[in-house]
Amino acid sequence: METSKFDIADYLDSNKMIAEYLNTVLEDGNDDEIVTAIGHIAKAIGMTKIAEETGMSRPSLYKALSEGAKPQFSTIMKVLKAVGGKIHINPLTS
Repeated sequence: METSKFDIADYLDSNKMIAEYLNTVLEDGNDDEIVTAIGHIAKAIGMTKIAEETGMSRPSLYKALSEGAKPQFSTIMKVLKAVGGKIHINPLTS
């Protein structure tokens, strides 16, 4: 039996799935996990498309969104906008 490597990007095939995935990571993940998740979403949508919409090169995107990367906040915001997302703040409940 042959197996293949699991790639979450293969399952991010709708805006609803992308939003649920990113919201879960934002709620439970650390900085590195959030950057990696945004990279998975960009890969699922297509790095070429994201590069065109952000004005960044594909290699720069791969580097900025790779595991262990520390991208600038402006990069994260550009990519979030390109993938159709935005940051929304809700007050913490006690």
